[in-house]
Amino acid sequence: MENKKNSFFKNLLSIRGMGSSLIAFVALILIYVAFGLSEPNVFSTTNILNLLRSMSKYLLIGIGQSYILITGNIDLSIGSVVGMSAMISATLMSSGLNPVLSLLIALACCLLIGLINGVLVGKFMLPPFIATLGTMFVARGIAYMVNGNRNTNAISTGLGKESAQRVQDFFYYGKTLGIYNTFFIALIIFIVFFFILSKTRTGRHIYAIGSNIEAAKLSGISVFAITTKAYMISAFCSAVVGFILCGQAGMGNMEAGNMYEMYGVAAGVIGGVSPLGGTGLLLGTFAGAAVWQTLENGLNLIGAQVGIQRIVIGVIVVLSVLLDVLVRSGSKIRIKKQKI
Repeated sequence: MENKKNSFFKNLLSIRGMGSSLIAFVALILIYVAFGLSEPNVFSTTNILNLLRSMSKYLLIGIGQSYILITGNIDLSIGSVVGMSAMISATLMSSGLNPVLSLLIALACCLLIGLINGVLVGKFMLPPFIATLGTMFVARGIAYMVNGNRNTNAISTGLGKESAQRVQDFFYYGKTLGIYNTFFIALIIFIVFFFILSKTRTGRHIYAIGSNIEAAKLSGISVFAITTKAYMISAFCSAVVGFILCGQAGMGNMEAGNMYEMYGVAAGVIGGVSPLGGTGLLLGTFAGAAVWQTLENGLNLIGAQVGIQRIVIGVIVVLSVLLDVLVRSGSKIRIKKQKI
């Protein structure tokens, strides 16, 4: 029996990125308990529910950015796509257009940005930093222009109070089984994209490209197609976060999603997704998003200044990446010694 247990744990830890994911979950528990001992309100039901709802936005952004990071790229347009999604959907709804149609139009616009990113990076081989920096400005510009360089009116002005309330309840204020719908939306999307990344050919190709793009090309993998899929997944997740922010505010804000691309990077790398490509699990991204939100929530409850919050999270992100670099360096040294 003991041998079976040892074998199970060995197999579990042999999964690429599982060790980092487990470390992130352990860190999450320790951080949460530490804050709870300092401030008992951390353990309250209300705080836990709010924590899950707020974490959901970081989880969704983290999913999209993790897909991109695993391919060895980055997506700087995420935050602007979030803002564009919120502004387009809110502008259309405040004008009286059907909510479902409004959301679908906004989603289509966001997916178009993802497609453009995929073409620029996967087809024309532009450095992802430059390509997505450009689309970041384009998407934010659209967010500004769609309603004439001003935030939208309340969506209730076009849809009516009851219809607007349904939209807001679905994406933000409503609950199912006592838990905010926002968390269930994020959880369902997480499960779908976790399955794609871990159990499908597309997922294997994403890892292959991030591990060694030249070897992936030689094995017949379409770098263009896979890179484009990854960027469109990122755009999809960003669009959903835009809907959540629209539901939260009941209107569109031109600055919605500001800096969210960095939040996505933080959620991924804290959870063990390597910014160097080829390594990481969405399970770790889940833990990373939870760590990020728990830190933000706990530091806020104990009265830490916003500047302190940013410094703490920034240090953790740097340490996470440094740990990844050191682990990779150690692995390369061991491989060289084995060859000798």
